[in-house]
Amino acid sequence: MQKHPLEQWGAMVAGKKGRLLALTIWVLLVVVLSFAWPQINSIESDSANNLPDSEMSEQAAAIIEEEFPNDAGTPLLLVWHRENGLTTDDYSAIQKVYKDLKTIPLAHQSLVPPYDEMPPQAFLAATSENGSTIVTPIFFEKGVATDLLQESLDNLTKTMDMYNVQLDEELTKDALHVRYSGPVGIATDAVSLFSQADVKLLIATVMLVLVLLILIYRSPLLAIIPLIVVGLAYGVISPTLGFFAEQGWIDKDSQAVSIMTVLLFGAGTDYCLFLISKYREILFDIEDKASAMKLAVKESGGAILMSALTVVIGLATLSLAHYGAFQRFAVPFSFGVLVMGIAALVVLPAILVIIGRVAFFPFTPRTEDMARKKGKKQHKSSHKISRKIGHFVTHKPWIVIVVTVLLLGGLAAFVPRIQYTFDLLSSFPEDMPSREGFTLIEENFSPGELAPVQLVIDTTGTDINIQQSLTVLPYIDTVGDVQIGEKSDAIQLYELTFNANPYAKESLAHIPELKAEVVNILESTGIKNADQQVWIGGETASQYDTQQITERDESVIMPTMIALIAILLFIYLRSVTATVYLLATVIISYFGALGAGWLILHHIMGAEAISGAIPLYAFVFLVALGEDYNIFMISEIWKKRKNTDHLTAVEEGVVHTGSVITSAGLILAGTFAVLATLPIQVLVQFGVVTAIGVLLDTFIVRPLLVPAITTVLGKYAFWPGPLFKKDA
Repeated sequence: MQKHPLEQWGAMVAGKKGRLLALTIWVLLVVVLSFAWPQINSIESDSANNLPDSEMSEQAAAIIEEEFPNDAGTPLLLVWHRENGLTTDDYSAIQKVYKDLKTIPLAHQSLVPPYDEMPPQAFLAATSENGSTIVTPIFFEKGVATDLLQESLDNLTKTMDMYNVQLDEELTKDALHVRYSGPVGIATDAVSLFSQADVKLLIATVMLVLVLLILIYRSPLLAIIPLIVVGLAYGVISPTLGFFAEQGWIDKDSQAVSIMTVLLFGAGTDYCLFLISKYREILFDIEDKASAMKLAVKESGGAILMSALTVVIGLATLSLAHYGAFQRFAVPFSFGVLVMGIAALVVLPAILVIIGRVAFFPFTPRTEDMARKKGKKQHKSSHKISRKIGHFVTHKPWIVIVVTVLLLGGLAAFVPRIQYTFDLLSSFPEDMPSREGFTLIEENFSPGELAPVQLVIDTTGTDINIQQSLTVLPYIDTVGDVQIGEKSDAIQLYELTFNANPYAKESLAHIPELKAEVVNILESTGIKNADQQVWIGGETASQYDTQQITERDESVIMPTMIALIAILLFIYLRSVTATVYLLATVIISYFGALGAGWLILHHIMGAEAISGAIPLYAFVFLVALGEDYNIFMISEIWKKRKNTDHLTAVEEGVVHTGSVITSAGLILAGTFAVLATLPIQVLVQFGVVTAIGVLLDTFIVRPLLVPAITTVLGKYAFWPGPLFKKDA
């Protein structure tokens, strides 16, 4: 009789030669790749656009760059502030700083306005109405790496110290303060924030997983083994992704790498626990450790491979996105989980068999004969709690279904109330210097001056000026004089400011209104196809485009991911019914997590809005990872169903997967919750929503809702697979 492929694989990696060979090859691979290729974190973060060139705001930017070139460079905004009003000495200090910048320019400095030559009246005219704030720029060469810009800012800080200008003190202190803001300030702050976050995240994640494993298994060695496996997997993943980024095949994204670290430790530990729990269970019946591992790989390997493949394909659907940040997540996530799944079936079996039963010390699993010979007591788990849950679910399934659906549905009811923001800056800490600078501008100048709107029109040779027509629009504060293109006098540029915060939801809604209004004006002058002759640029237009493209990506990726996972589930389970209800349970769990996340983030943590990217990120992770637990448990029920009646099979499925999935869920939720300790709001929000979703899957969907539905459906839970035909 031909052996099962997974049994053959188990025999190979558990055999005397195979286990040493597997471990040696993997370690050598880690060493070679680490020396040959750069680590992903050593690659400079890519500053690629998130929006495709086809979006209106990007088209406007391209036209402006061509027709209205500005060789000044990339601006650093110096936001000067004194709470009680700027003094003559403050203006003098500003002039001295600019004089020094002229005398000894900073590295990569391209242009410095002549503030050192300006009379006092010019300073007063540029100061805010309350006299507390003034904004002055320094321009740097375009395309300079962020770490080089940071060196220039460090030297600028030394100059500020010479004139006693405060960069770190509270803004309420009576002194001259300055904050570095604008594109250069935001870029350097963001890189600094992510570089600090990476180290903190890695340490916090490792410590959390280690503590949870020790508490769960009370075995020091067993707690370390999954971390070693994850570390060896990361040793292959990091340099490979670094090579991909170096070759230009992928764009390195600091945020993606941070979350990938969490995912690897969470999902990787889960896959290790699935195999470890099955191996431990078999060691109570089989004395030979290699034979036990062979059987463990056979019985759990399919579920592990299927779970990993589900996550890989689910996360890979992000490559279908048009939004750049979503695309940059696809390869690191899916590749990382793929390698982690392979490591769980190559490295872990080899390590466990080499160490043997000692790995479980002091609660060593032994067969009855071994225990009797050693005079030791058995430490086999009685699964008391899981057995009670399994019995209740199979005997009161409708109560379980009604209560859990009402709970998840009740939480999901809060989803329509969620407010979203597409402002990247709001994701940063309020005390971050560049954000403090923007806040000062917002509080002391017209809100619209934070980010002027750039309106570009092609008049097709018609002699018109729409400045006056724009001024009367109720949501517009100021309109600058018309600028004529250098290469084509048919191209006109109007800079205008809204009378509300340009990052607010209401301002985003004004972008299509403004375009429609301008199209009407142009059509009234006889210009044909006017909607093809109008472009709107600037931050507000970019955020509007981001909002639209995010909605497009959600409408494409979500159904595609559901369809692909449905195909995988059907191939694995050969049951239409199971495929439908397993997907349905994780989807309702996702909406429940999103609603619960909003309640916590808004009502407890005080967030006025959450990042517009959160729903898609959370969906991709929660549906893929939630399906992991469903697959592992339903596989156990399917296996039991071959040899026993339906109710017993469901109950035993709950019993035998209860502790391992609960442990895995706690670890996965904990690792995502670590993101909530970071100072970056989008990661905090993602961490909270995802951790809640994992907990809902772990404690409600997997032990209660899925087995209750399986119980109610009876033999139809297997339709039209072989188990259904067997009962027919």
